[in-house]
Amino acid sequence: MNEPLELLLAATLGLMLGVLFFGGLWWTIRKALSSRQPALWFLGSLLLRLGTVLVGFYVVSGSHWERLLACLLGFIVARAAVTRLMKAGGEPQPPRAAEADHAT
Repeated sequence: MNEPLELLLAATLGLMLGVLFFGGLWWTIRKALSSRQPALWFLGSLLLRLGTVLVGFYVVSGSHWERLLACLLGFIVARAAVTRLMKAGGEPQPPRAAEADHAT
């Protein structure tokens, strides 16, 4: 396989890992808010998501820093995309408190 194709594949896999990680975080938050033991949801989800992403990065990189960097770039793009999608289609955001004027 030639190098540009490998980097594109690594970025695509990073994008998929990012969607899995941040989509899983969103799902965990929604489940934990209605749970009696939210700490278990958060801890279990963190361990599962982090383990999956770390193993995914290791496998994708294949001891090549270029692939690791491309995978990380895809992961960051997925973060931005999932964040934007959740703001656009999610519940209304609470209004921000007006900043206090401390200069008086």
